[in-house]
Amino acid sequence: MLMDVALVVRGETTDKRPFQEETFTIVVSAYGALVVLAAKVELGQRLVLVNLSTRDEQDCRVAFLGPPYAGLSQVGLEFPQPAAEFWPVAS
Repeated sequence: MLMDVALVVRGETTDKRPFQEETFTIVVSAYGALVVLAAKVELGQRLVLVNLSTRDEQDCRVAFLGPPYAGLSQVGLEFPQPAAEFWPVAS
């Protein structure tokens, strides 16, 4: 589902430096999200998402890397288990 949700993404860059970046989602699902990031990450890497409106945290892994555009990359993030309640969607 197309949804713009404000997030903080925490993790390490590809050169092992910690980062914390405010960003937003493009698409969300119970299984994860597509976000844009300036930080350089790699497939399979573990990250933590923080939903800025609820302060909920969710572990995830990088499942997709899109081509960079204007210094940002589209990054597909996958949850270890479905977590639909992480997103602000009414039933």
